[in-house]
Amino acid sequence: MRHHSEPLNATIFRTRLGWMTIFGRAETLTRLHFGATSQREARRRAEEEMGGDLCFTDWNPELVMRLQRYAAGEGDDFRDVKVDTTGLTQFSRKVLTRCRKIPAGETTTYGQLAEKVGSPGAARAVGSVMSRNRIPIVIPCHRVVGSNGKLTGFTAPGGCDMKRRMLELEASCCELAEA
Repeated sequence: MRHHSEPLNATIFRTRLGWMTIFGRAETLTRLHFGATSQREARRRAEEEMGGDLCFTDWNPELVMRLQRYAAGEGDDFRDVKVDTTGLTQFSRKVLTRCRKIPAGETTTYGQLAEKVGSPGAARAVGSVMSRNRIPIVIPCHRVVGSNGKLTGFTAPGGCDMKRRMLELEASCCELAEA
């Protein structure tokens, strides 16, 4: 794929869910970090994870604004955002594509998501895909919960507390939209 000769753009910005970093090439989002407590922490994490081939820039200001509004409680499904799925298995792609269809304010279980992609009984495999999601929020892995409805296994900073906060944020913005 030719686009990998371009440098990876990284934009760091503040939101109500902590400092975020989005990474991308051309129009495609390749990764998203969130929950950093400072700009310095966000930059350090980006450089540690992505190496030195980063171009810190004002990449995709529209997406920055959308993510800031999302973190402030305004709904957005981000389904129109192009995401990079290179290097993923076909199963992972299917799971992440289906995950993007979970409406804001709603949840599904790992097992239900496994069934929807044609792999009943693959709840653990779905959980594994969710734990490696490189583009949280845009691919809303926080909307996938345990079979008993419990919030489990959220690898973002803040863990399950952050997952709960995001679900509450979405529930309140969905209630406003229906009012």
